[in-house]
Amino acid sequence: MRGSTYERTTTYFVLAMFSIAVIYPILSILFLALHRKEDLVTGFALPNSIDLHSFSVAWDLGDFSTGFKSSFIVAATVTILSAILSVGTGYAFGTMSFRGDRWVFSLLLLGIIFPYEATVIPLYYDFQSVGLLNTYWALILPQVGQSVSFGTFWMRAFFRSSPRSLIEAARIDGASSFGVLRLVLLPQARPAITTMCALVFVYTWNEFLLALVLIQDPSRQTAPLGLSFFAGTARAGDPTAVAAASVLVALPIIIVYVFLQRHFIRGMLAGAVKE
Repeated sequence: MRGSTYERTTTYFVLAMFSIAVIYPILSILFLALHRKEDLVTGFALPNSIDLHSFSVAWDLGDFSTGFKSSFIVAATVTILSAILSVGTGYAFGTMSFRGDRWVFSLLLLGIIFPYEATVIPLYYDFQSVGLLNTYWALILPQVGQSVSFGTFWMRAFFRSSPRSLIEAARIDGASSFGVLRLVLLPQARPAITTMCALVFVYTWNEFLLALVLIQDPSRQTAPLGLSFFAGTARAGDPTAVAAASVLVALPIIIVYVFLQRHFIRGMLAGAVKE
């Protein structure tokens, strides 16, 4: 009993330390955003009152309405396309056998292993040659390609863990391959799909390098790119506005996680690989 109590106490202590290390900088930025420029805050300081003036200043000066619009268009499109394609490919690799399936799957996984930073310059010249620079498709297409690699790996793991008896019973009842997917597996795969969509959305929303290289048109700049430019021009003059801008850019991700938290946890637990 003593050993068990000691182990539990140690575990809680370590988790508490990691939680503090993560939460402290978040609260520091949030509290700074709730101050006014005249407060001259230099460290972690609780605000005397809740003041949203810095948020309105950051929103107007940084033109984040344009950045949010671009980020939502790109992130939503990438998430939807990646989910549709990943469910299909994950279903094929997870429930079917065909010649060369392992080789094709290994080739597909290169999208996860290969550093995408090495492809940014070739993508720039390729998109320039076909006239896609400064368009949303310049951001959507590369991220769909990379997200499908991850999504296929994720959904394949789920479909391989699904009971084979359900698939065989549906086959006996005369269901086609598409019918098995639509009627039997998709209702069970909802937590896994939701988790995958949340991860893809967060990754796409935070994408910075592609937008920096491929987008020069201010009307197509994403929110993280706009935050970088705004921080560079306003950091010295108004740190509270920069902090408020950071909170605004991170807010959609927090909202997505809060609303999908239950599905996210279920999807993570359902993602165990069954070989």
